[in-house]
Amino acid sequence: METLANLGLGFQAALTWESLLFCLLGVSLGTFVGVLPGIGALATISMCLPLTFYLDPMHGMIMLAGIFYGAQYGSSTASILLNLPGSPTAAVTCLDGYPMAQQGRAGVALFITTIASFLGGSFAIILLVGFSPVLADFAISFSSADYFSIMILALCAASTLSTGSVIKGLLMVAVGLLLGLVGTDISSGAARFTSGNIDLSNGISLVALAMGLFGVSEIFANLCRGEYATVDARAITLRSMLPTREDMRRFWPAAWRGSVVGSIVGMLPGTGPTIATFMSYSVEKRISRTPEIFGRGAIEGISAPEASNNASVQAAFIPTLTLGIPGDAIMAVMLGGMLIHGITPGPQLLTDEPTLFWGIVASFWIGNIFLLVLNIPMIGVWVRLLSIPYHLLYPAMLFFICIGVYSVSYSTFDVLLTLVFGLAGLFMNRFGFPAAPLLLGFVLGPLLEEHFRRALVLSRGDLAVFLERPISLIFLAMTALVLAGSIPLVRAATGRVAGLVRKRG
Repeated sequence: METLANLGLGFQAALTWESLLFCLLGVSLGTFVGVLPGIGALATISMCLPLTFYLDPMHGMIMLAGIFYGAQYGSSTASILLNLPGSPTAAVTCLDGYPMAQQGRAGVALFITTIASFLGGSFAIILLVGFSPVLADFAISFSSADYFSIMILALCAASTLSTGSVIKGLLMVAVGLLLGLVGTDISSGAARFTSGNIDLSNGISLVALAMGLFGVSEIFANLCRGEYATVDARAITLRSMLPTREDMRRFWPAAWRGSVVGSIVGMLPGTGPTIATFMSYSVEKRISRTPEIFGRGAIEGISAPEASNNASVQAAFIPTLTLGIPGDAIMAVMLGGMLIHGITPGPQLLTDEPTLFWGIVASFWIGNIFLLVLNIPMIGVWVRLLSIPYHLLYPAMLFFICIGVYSVSYSTFDVLLTLVFGLAGLFMNRFGFPAAPLLLGFVLGPLLEEHFRRALVLSRGDLAVFLERPISLIFLAMTALVLAGSIPLVRAATGRVAGLVRKRG
């Protein structure tokens, strides 16, 4: 009954005209950037983050969240029609979505992905409603040593589970932690790593860092690649989107399995929707009686990843809101936005800000209903967006990014810093250095330092406190397992041992 009462409080806040307006604005903008290849939700959220400083915190978070899960809906459009994923999470959809388009079934594929996205998102929201209060009650007993260990696990998992070299991922985490140290020390008031620059006394701007690494760098990279191909929007009609009875028979089990996989993966720190989509696709191919149809236009090959994709996005809010631990770079930006508003995500959020928490949760359901309306009847509008000349779109976005950064603190230094981070992000992408672990390290760095210091103060400088508390010891052991499993030599040895066990069995 208490959960129903809390949901009622949330819908009361989410159904105001301001909340509905910003929810609609967020999901519409998210769908827009999802359809266009190469922009992505992270760059858009970074660009819109300064706008939320002038809004009510709940309305700002509703809009940013709408951009996040709205982009997952739209990202499948370019994947199916052009074989170009609108975001990394939609890369798996290309495998079977584009073959369906070549067979003249692009409309069916777009319809299936929309319904799968709604199903996956709704399933994860139910888990969010039921699981968050339980996790928050459990997290109240956490000490600073426990939070420190959880953050260490999140940072290591983000670096080792990201694509590319594990060493490069860990190096980017370290760089992010170092950047988080720049500014004034909260405890002593001394300036750290500022080189006497007054503009750095308050630290490096999160908006400048996020916009530079993910917005400006992506624009530079896409301008270097040139324009993408276009598609004939007249070929996609509402009649062409109607699936057959056989399509729906194969859709439902795959979508439910994808929802479960995505929800479980999304709740784990450091994973994110990209890993969830690949896992769900692998599960479907492994359990299928006809695995040879995958890659040739299988319904299961698009329904499971799309359901998993949106489920993981919604489930990622569980550790972020209840523990204050972001699961990926996008959640790190949203966590930073909440901290700027003076809101500290964690177990106390449900009791200190119940209207904010449950209002955001209720807006997820409203936003998913909006997305059904936006993506099925208006599919022709989104398809026509693929005809926008990119050499006109990207410079305009670069202009608005600079305006957005400047409007935060009216500092030209932050604008220059954004361009510097944009060039750094372009260099990192070119040489395989992931930017997401850097941003996670930057956001979690100050919190990590704060809990580390507090734990040592309470234990009078005894480092054994991190091993004496059971919760902290469990998370440190999990961190060691994650690091060990990511080392090539350890993986090879584990594979050999498993092979010998199978032979003997």
